[in-house]
Amino acid sequence: MATVASKLYSDDGSLLVLLLDTNPLFWSNTSTTFSQFLSHVLAFLNAVLGLNQLNQVVVIATGYCSCDYIYDSSLTLSGNSESGRTGMPALFASFLEKLEDFIVKDEELIKEQEHDERIASSLLSGSLSMALCYIQRVFRSGHLHPQPRILCLQGSPDGPEQYVAVMNSIFSAQRLMVPIDSCYIGTQNSAFLQQASYITGGVHHAPKQLDGLFQFLTTIFATDLHTRSFVQLPKPVGVDFRASCFCHKKTIDMGYVCSVCLSIFCEHHKKCSTCGSVFGQSKLDGASTVSEKKRKAPDS
Repeated sequence: MATVASKLYSDDGSLLVLLLDTNPLFWSNTSTTFSQFLSHVLAFLNAVLGLNQLNQVVVIATGYCSCDYIYDSSLTLSGNSESGRTGMPALFASFLEKLEDFIVKDEELIKEQEHDERIASSLLSGSLSMALCYIQRVFRSGHLHPQPRILCLQGSPDGPEQYVAVMNSIFSAQRLMVPIDSCYIGTQNSAFLQQASYITGGVHHAPKQLDGLFQFLTTIFATDLHTRSFVQLPKPVGVDFRASCFCHKKTIDMGYVCSVCLSIFCEHHKKCSTCGSVFGQSKLDGASTVSEKKRKAPDS
């Protein structure tokens, strides 16, 4: 398998994998409707494809209970060229159809889990894993391809129970040298997305007004990785490095860290539930900050 350093990218083309938050529990409690939000997204995707003929776009829908691929421009463009269809309506016809089917199925799954008392978060960990799987398949193709990056368009709150899976995806993206950009449109900022962008070298931004979302998307997130060295992009301010404990899935400021597997706990335990190590007082780093684990994790 080729190493990251030996990968061959096309000159300035981009492979944009967009994670689109379709969680109906979020969109039912916000002032902006999902259709208005989607109009900005469609215009942004059309702009990305129009900036460079080598650009590719892949969209992954992130629901409450599921996630799925709903659009791949490399497949859609080839099909349209054969049939002679051009223009934005033709390009996104399959996108809208698959998106509607996905939302209907996700709402049916939500009705089956009405007894669930979890936070109304979207399945970010699953969509990140799918994005990395798609990018890894492109890497293994051996052909010259656009440089990949991930953009998370999310409004749902973070799900503490997804902490381990999300962090694994973040560190995998870091090792693959794939930046994770994030645009958070919810009322409270996302610690997961802040950490993802900071660790992978991406850009994180939380626009205050969604009326101008298209302008934010095009001016910040449409730029390819080569062009970013020449433009002034938002810099991270006060990244939230808090983690979720492995025992109760609560977001904590300080806790106990297993010195063997680096699992985090909000209270003292006699045995690590992750690796099975028996804890003496020396086995637990009492009152360790989350940032200490962050420094250790990439080298472990």
